[in-house]
Amino acid sequence: MTTPERPKLQTYTLSSGYVLPSIHAWPPFFTQQRNPTIIADQISHWTRIILSYARHRRLFVLRIQDADLREDNQWSEIFWNPRIKRVMKPRHLETLIESMVNAGEAAYEPPRQTSSVLIFWRTPEEWAELLHEWATNTGHLNTILTFYEIIEPEVPSQFTDMPLPLLRKALNTLTKTGRAQIIERAEGGGVRFFAR
Repeated sequence: MTTPERPKLQTYTLSSGYVLPSIHAWPPFFTQQRNPTIIADQISHWTRIILSYARHRRLFVLRIQDADLREDNQWSEIFWNPRIKRVMKPRHLETLIESMVNAGEAAYEPPRQTSSVLIFWRTPEEWAELLHEWATNTGHLNTILTFYEIIEPEVPSQFTDMPLPLLRKALNTLTKTGRAQIIERAEGGGVRFFAR
């Protein structure tokens, strides 16, 4: 009697150009494990995939319902592997999200709920440094910019489509170091950047 051949674990390039690591082709990877050591390893691998995929696709938000394949969403490519007929279950994704929040790799947004998070493929501190560098290089020091001008610029930038809560987190980092001042107005917020 012959035993069935195990599937080959190899990387796979998605239509978006993202390269899935070989572990994504391992069927148990899609099942929430029970052994604490294996769980920690599984969470670590999934977190790396989620963060690198989000960076690749410039995705800022992840919701538990993104594991539901009845909805066509931007995360389907990684939460479903048709080659091995495996899918991420919402409960498993909920555990991953909770772990990412606890590790500071995501934050519940809006606060006081647990079904949607901002993904930190760049931390708010990293975004803060990029924002300040951008303001310095583009001559925006000591001028007031609206949040809208930063996240919806006429010329696309690395901040285009950044969620406002993430922009605020980054700007709060700069205000703590005296490199920015947030200005609240009835018609919307703005910021003034200062030299180091």
